[in-house]
Amino acid sequence: MDIKTASSLHRLRLVSAPEAVSFLLLLVCSVLKRTTDFNAVPVMGAIHGILFILYVLFWLDAWNRTKWQFKTAALYFVLSVLPLGGFFADRKLKREAENAVIASRARREGTVNA
Repeated sequence: MDIKTASSLHRLRLVSAPEAVSFLLLLVCSVLKRTTDFNAVPVMGAIHGILFILYVLFWLDAWNRTKWQFKTAALYFVLSVLPLGGFFADRKLKREAENAVIASRARREGTVNA
């Protein structure tokens, strides 16, 4: 993987945790709406919607650049629609991005020293 691929994984990782937090807050707001007079669902819904759209766009970019198998790409998408899935995606993406950077540096050093 090259640096652009690692960057696409990093972008996806940066949006995965906030998307997961916004999803949990939206669930809390939904419960509060039905049990109290507090209604923050329109605001949290909009915030979560924007973060989810960003996640999907970054997911598509990462899938395109990494050439993930369908199974891997589907896993990352399913993690985006589970309440705590974004946190798991973040951890998994962190490892994958670090490996991509290490591989890129190793290739670059191998060609410079040759």
